Amino acid sequence: MDILLQLVLVVVGFVMLVKGADWFVDGAAGIAERFGIPQLVIGLTIVAMGTSAPEAAVSISAAFKGTADITVGNVVGSNILNILIILGLTAVIVAVPVQVSTVRYEIPFMILITGVLLVLGLTGNEIGRVEGGIFWVLFILYLLYLLRMTKNQKTQEAEEEKKSEKGNVGSLLLLLIIGIVLVVLGSDVAVDAATELAKIVGLSEKFIGLTVIALGTSLPELVTSVAAARKGKADIAIGNIVGSNIVNILFVVGTTALITPVPFAADFTNWTGFSVDMLVAIVAAVLLLICVLKKKKLVRSHGVIMLLVYAAYFVYLLIGK
Repeated sequence: MDILLQLVLVVVGFVMLVKGADWFVDGAAGIAERFGIPQLVIGLTIVAMGTSAPEAAVSISAAFKGTADITVGNVVGSNILNILIILGLTAVIVAVPVQVSTVRYEIPFMILITGVLLVLGLTGNEIGRVEGGIFWVLFILYLLYLLRMTKNQKTQEAEEEKKSEKGNVGSLLLLLIIGIVLVVLGSDVAVDAATELAKIVGLSEKFIGLTVIALGTSLPELVTSVAAARKGKADIAIGNIVGSNIVNILFVVGTTALITPVPFAADFTNWTGFSVDMLVAIVAAVLLLICVLKKKKLVRSHGVIMLLVYAAYFVYLLIGK
């Protein structure tokens, strides 16, 4: 009976995720068109921050509870999944065009701050309040860059869309809010139920953590990116992932570190702690850049490569941890 209940909850959770993602993308795209805001900016800000809500909630609440040591693992694991699994699966389902600005600026910036996180963690073995302040300064600069992008990319076509758009701003905003609430709640319901199912059938907590929980916290990004790509809103799809990874490091780690120092165990001499995981995060980001550098598009072959890289990383996790 308990198994049946958990199965029902898994289904309910995924229905909430799918429907919430549809409404969220429709609301975000509608607001972008209504105000002449580039969809990429919406993807890099509202959508990215909304889908990063689970990571932010977990890390910040952990900081207040005095268990901030889960923050780096949560963020790094999520960022790896976002690129290798979510963009990989999305690219396998549908080709994802990428804007020139994303290739030239946002992806390199994501690689840069991932490297900064690694360097700061290695030099002090923790991310303290000073480092948290540095991340927040970078986050503010990132937001200013997006503001400038919005002003530069407002075209005559966008203005015409704004005038012709019949959607009410209030209803679009409500659609966006309801959508993200359903996505986050659906993620929680699905993950909790799947975790209980895994325990019932006798899977280890380690395996559950590496699979169900890790992918579960990234479900909002997955369903939102796939929904956006299938609706022809590719800028929202790619912006969602790149923006989410940037927000995870600068906002989530930065805010957590301002509350309490975040332990960062990394040792390249014996490959322990987060050393390999951080390198995989950087490799994933560089791989994304290489894939889109020439044709400005993620295609099915790229998606397959990303999934294979994650499979190799997953084997490492099972064997080495």
